[in-house]
Amino acid sequence: MKKVWTSRWKKALIWISGYLSFIAFAVVGGYTIVKSEDEDLKKTAKTAFIVTLIFTALSALYSILSSINAIAGYNQGLSEFLSWFNMFQRIAEIAVYAFFVLASLFIAKDEDEKAAKEPEAEAREESEQESKDGGTKE
Repeated sequence: MKKVWTSRWKKALIWISGYLSFIAFAVVGGYTIVKSEDEDLKKTAKTAFIVTLIFTALSALYSILSSINAIAGYNQGLSEFLSWFNMFQRIAEIAVYAFFVLASLFIAKDEDEKAAKEPEAEAREESEQESKDGGTKE
């Protein structure tokens, strides 16, 4: 039976949870970092953690500037800047997470296929070596 949760789907889940919310990422990414034995998954979780922190910091900056604007009496220039800032932040967030989800699904696919073929190639080499050794002994 083929495994449903391959490494590439696990990586995609890590990135999707990072996009959905910081709490969802804390659960999924934290569990991966603490419990997983796969170093590649841990690396993905750590990278997703850094990206999630960057976008969380940008959201915090937006909230702070928005509060300053409210206290200052809604300056038109700052309001317009905040509108553009929020739009570019959302577009960048969607683009970055979409790139990493797609990369984890399609680029990591080649790595999974190579890993699956390696045991077969090793078994083939061993059988060829045994046949050569068996043929020279007789």
